[in-house]
Amino acid sequence: MPAGDPPLTLRDLDDIGVDRLKGAGPKTARALAAAGIATLLDLLQHYPRRYHDRTRQARIDELALGEEVTVAGEIGRISTRKTRSSRPLTTVELLDGTGRLELVFFNQQWRERQLGRLPPGRVALVHGKVASYRGARQMANPVVDLVGDKTGRIIPVYPQSEKAGIHTGETAALVAEALRRCAPRGIADPLPPSVRSLHGFVDRHRAVEAIHRPEAMNDKEEARRRLVFDELLRVQLELVRRKRRLESSTAGIAHGVDGNLVRRFHQRLPFALTEAQRRAIAEIQADLARPHPMHRLLQGDVGAGKTLVALSALLSGVQGGCQGAIMAPTEVLAEQHHATVAAMLGDLTVPDPATLTGERPLGVELLTNAASAADRRRILTGLAGGGVDIVVGTHALIQEAVRYRSLGVVVIDEQHRFGVEQRAALRDKGDGAAVPDLLVMTATPIPRTAAMTVYGDLDVSTIDELPPGRIPIETSWPRGPMEEAAVWESVRSEAAEGRQAYVVCPLIEESDGLGVRSAEETYHRLTSAGGELAGLRVGLLHGRLSRADKEMTTELFRSGALDVLVATTVIEVGVDVPNATVMVVLDAGRFGIAQLHQLRGRVGRGSHRSYCHLVGDPATAEGQARLEAIVASADGFELAEVDLELRGEGTIMGERQKGRNDLRLASLRRDKEWVQAARDAAEGILDADPELAGHRGLADEIDLLLASDDTEYLLKS
Repeated sequence: MPAGDPPLTLRDLDDIGVDRLKGAGPKTARALAAAGIATLLDLLQHYPRRYHDRTRQARIDELALGEEVTVAGEIGRISTRKTRSSRPLTTVELLDGTGRLELVFFNQQWRERQLGRLPPGRVALVHGKVASYRGARQMANPVVDLVGDKTGRIIPVYPQSEKAGIHTGETAALVAEALRRCAPRGIADPLPPSVRSLHGFVDRHRAVEAIHRPEAMNDKEEARRRLVFDELLRVQLELVRRKRRLESSTAGIAHGVDGNLVRRFHQRLPFALTEAQRRAIAEIQADLARPHPMHRLLQGDVGAGKTLVALSALLSGVQGGCQGAIMAPTEVLAEQHHATVAAMLGDLTVPDPATLTGERPLGVELLTNAASAADRRRILTGLAGGGVDIVVGTHALIQEAVRYRSLGVVVIDEQHRFGVEQRAALRDKGDGAAVPDLLVMTATPIPRTAAMTVYGDLDVSTIDELPPGRIPIETSWPRGPMEEAAVWESVRSEAAEGRQAYVVCPLIEESDGLGVRSAEETYHRLTSAGGELAGLRVGLLHGRLSRADKEMTTELFRSGALDVLVATTVIEVGVDVPNATVMVVLDAGRFGIAQLHQLRGRVGRGSHRSYCHLVGDPATAEGQARLEAIVASADGFELAEVDLELRGEGTIMGERQKGRNDLRLASLRRDKEWVQAARDAAEGILDADPELAGHRGLADEIDLLLASDDTEYLLKS
């Protein structure tokens, strides 16, 4: 590369194939491609997963029993024998001049080939816990890295692939060659100097060098800080830019929020709004009053009163002559919303000059695929003519035959259960001249960092306060047959007091392979002669029942005609029975934290003390941690943070992460402060340069690393 050329951009690096590197012949290039590495950019973003600090390497003669250490040495004798169970046991001798360490590998006979082929003097690095066997120091199944004879250095350890045939030493050599080839021109740094100075960041080239070849462990940390910020900044720039484009270029409806319909609605409520509800309503009404479309996320814990806030938003549109729609993912939830909305609105009226009194009852309808042909025709006529003010429904609301006279406010509940196309389709039901305002709701609280990253193009309203007087739900994790027997006794006791219970199972039918209890098997066992709930009125509800059977069973439980409902997670949302006071979750370790919290929220909705019992012995440590968290806390926001710690951000980022910008280094758990810093920086940059015309390097990296399907997802969601 000739001297004097401009620094290499990420796009330049993406245009150079790894096959141009010394040591990357056709076979190696194919192996790299199998590991997802085709270009120099891929290679330089293939970050080490850990580091061996060989400047602080342990000597064999200093090893203490029980400590976890890293030791380097030459390979001595290797042997393999069969154990009593006929499985191979490979024993390897490691020597470092100060002593001998025995390495034992169970059922890993391939280690004999791997380590036996090493040339004399080649060093192997092993990491594990030191134990003693027959008076000799030993490590069982240690991690092994073949790093050559690099002493006194910090050695990066890269993800390895036996299948692809790529090992850490080969990757390190190729990265070193790539960095050597980049050195004459350097790597371009598009970050504004003011931002770099504010946070004390090293420049981009130094960061890339140090993340791969740190001279000290602190160098690696400084490099990681800088590269984490780069990843987060790209995401935030695109989210903020897209949000501002939507606000400035899309025509919305400037609703008159000073009418009296919302005020009359609040006055008729038998309880006072919480401060969190008032704050959320004020934020939403400020959006509705603006001439561009609202794009807001409303999140709140189970029972926090989100429906009331959403209904206030819909009525703000109705009082200005527009219609509102609530779309729910299931018929059960849509029916529950319709019942709740109708009860809350009661006999509220809206102006209508066509009537003798000059007003008419506010029109609320339910539209699902279960509607009869006659009801469907009536509802569609009312939507097209304006006689229906608020419609609640499922995806039936977006069918081609559905026409709205003036759709102004759209509420989508449990929005993560809808596809992008479905969410966009309802919003597109406006009259074409203006885009309806959009409020998406979730009862699964989202950690703040995830909300800023996944939903960063939405404004966020949070209801972080429960209505007063809610009695805390007592949650337990019964251990052993005696404590489980006490659970069923508590169900019978509550039923004797006239109250009701849920029993939730993870499956519909029994599965020997999974070893978990099914709804059908549990129903028959509990209700059979001698069963734990024999003599009680017990119903069964799951997704494979006919619509009529589901409706009948749900209504029987709501009316109090059933004492116990055995169900799958079909009751996770939408079934609201204040008289239900016991939730029993079987094989609870198979459920996620958010799901367990949602299920627990089905009880505790009335004036009686309620109980949640998490039954089952989790097969994994993570499953145990989930149950411990649910027992310890009833705060959905606190549990969301625990869930993020346990599962990682991959499951939260979900389908938004379709492109190459998959936060290779950044972690929403570890890097919370950098999410906020990147957001602040993005807003500052875009305040002065809305389309990044003066920041072409940043704009190009966004185009390169946020793939088109990412961009399309952000636009529609």
